[in-house]
Amino acid sequence: MAAETNGTWYEANQRYLLAEFAQLKARLGDTADPGPGALLEARAQLEAPAAIDHLATLFGLSTFERSLLLLAAAVELQAEIATLCASATSTQRREATFGLALSLLEGAHWSALTPGAPLRRWRLLEVDGSAPLTTAALRIDERILHYIAGINALDARLRPYAVPRTEAGEIAQQHAQIADTIDGVLSRDGERPGIVMLSGDDSRGQEDVAARVACRFGLQLYEVAATEVPVAAAELESLQTLWSREACLTPAALLLRCEAGPLPGVAARFLENVVGLVFVACREPCRLRHPVPAFTVNKPEPAEQKRLWAHALGETATRLNGTLDLLAGQFRFGAQSIQQIAARVGTPSSHGGAADGQNLLEACRSAGRERLDDLAQRLDARVEWEDLVLADTEKATLRQLSAQVRQRLKVYDAWGYGARAASGLGVTALFCGESGTGKTLAAQVLAHELSLDLYRVDLSSVVSKYIGETEKNLKRVFDAAEDSGAVLLFDEADALFGKRSDVKDSHDRYANIEVSYLLQRMEWYRGLAILTTNLRTALDRSFLRRLRFVVQFAFPDARQREEIWRRSFPLGAPTRDIDHRRLAQANLAGGNIRNIVLNAAFLAAEENAPLAMSHLLQAARGEAQKIERPLTDSEIRSWV
Repeated sequence: MAAETNGTWYEANQRYLLAEFAQLKARLGDTADPGPGALLEARAQLEAPAAIDHLATLFGLSTFERSLLLLAAAVELQAEIATLCASATSTQRREATFGLALSLLEGAHWSALTPGAPLRRWRLLEVDGSAPLTTAALRIDERILHYIAGINALDARLRPYAVPRTEAGEIAQQHAQIADTIDGVLSRDGERPGIVMLSGDDSRGQEDVAARVACRFGLQLYEVAATEVPVAAAELESLQTLWSREACLTPAALLLRCEAGPLPGVAARFLENVVGLVFVACREPCRLRHPVPAFTVNKPEPAEQKRLWAHALGETATRLNGTLDLLAGQFRFGAQSIQQIAARVGTPSSHGGAADGQNLLEACRSAGRERLDDLAQRLDARVEWEDLVLADTEKATLRQLSAQVRQRLKVYDAWGYGARAASGLGVTALFCGESGTGKTLAAQVLAHELSLDLYRVDLSSVVSKYIGETEKNLKRVFDAAEDSGAVLLFDEADALFGKRSDVKDSHDRYANIEVSYLLQRMEWYRGLAILTTNLRTALDRSFLRRLRFVVQFAFPDARQREEIWRRSFPLGAPTRDIDHRRLAQANLAGGNIRNIVLNAAFLAAEENAPLAMSHLLQAARGEAQKIERPLTDSEIRSWV
């Protein structure tokens, strides 16, 4: 049927409808029979079939069923026909009845209103159940009335469920290839399978594929959440019928979205009796009653992401000096997300000019935070290399770790090393050392260096005594982190790791499974994942071999402690007679030193005096009491 915006067709359809109504009025005895001339003339002016004729073809209506539907429409659209119907029936009601139609219309047959016949099967007509069938009022469904009048819009009862989706301007090349393959499957031998399964980790890429295929078949795509499918049997049946009818009228295709976990049973039942092309989109393939064509739609690989970024940013991309490599290598966005981020920060009107690399990095970080913020703690990462006091060897290892994150796209994709990798391409590290020796600070420095967010995951809160729950908790964290490119810091690895290679009972066996799962996900995570532990000897060597870097954070010696003290005082802070060498005599880790300096600053502020050694001594005694390691006289004797 021609679109409702086609004014020429709409006006011709109205004239044709009026000619049909004129014949009905003649049958009701109001006027003389106008003959077929006016109807034929109105039909000749139509560029496409009239709405009533197209609808009769879609649902296989007989001549009598078509006329019955037309009579019910005429009662709604023309008051004089409603009046004529009242005069022609004993009930004197201004409505169409089946008895009137049986006596008035040609080709009448009783089966027209059986529940399985098209008029009631597709809910084109509603029958008043409070009266006998012959005298019951017949009312045309509102959606069908609008359709016959030339207005083709989504059924109002479907609007709470169905969200329209359109084809994206630029999609990933592998997704375009999947759409071509589906197109070929659907076109084979003129048969169109009802259901196509789309699994994978790119939910919006699945939408791109479905929208492209739907567009090629002239279908409008609508998305429905599987969780929104009603549970009550009557409501479920109503939704099945209304959508199946809509698939024919619009015409439309459906994208049934399953966000997480298996497909709900009620959604599977919905699919059993629905008509039309349906895409089932889920992360893992769903099991249905009958085999269906299935395709995997994952997020684009880094090289393809870089192409999408370049396309979305246009000329701006040439001025970003390698930022696209970091965006494509560290973040994991689909085509739609890339286009939206680029449109928001990458246009000449944004930020007073074309986007720079920092704007894009910040936009990418923001886009990936929503899910991860609920599962882990985001840490401030504004510290730099100068704030980290470590031996040169450990610092060199950390810089090498940072370089591997920055250069992963070049090495793995451009140079081809990714194709030779036997396992995942993630950058994994273990930071070992006593509390306060700088493990978390080093992770903050790396995140700042890479312009990425840092999230801390407390493994002691993730580990569960229930079998399988630890893996589920870890899966939620890694799945949420996939897009963000965040540096993941798994704190308190001792809660999960240990010398568990010797399996003595079922607990040991499942503990090993949990550790293996964590290491596997770290290896396949596209970003940087770091484990921390206070005791390296608690970790089994077989687990250590699966980590790419191991960095030992030694307890700082006197020279390093002096440097930590020196760097712990901000340049603008008022101080008096601070002796960093004397302070370094105390055997304290960097974290303890920073706590002491901060607490001493509050003591000095309360006295409205510059920070002095006396304030530091008082704060140091409090810190020593907290960590249950009293300071000796030799450590603090020369402080004041």
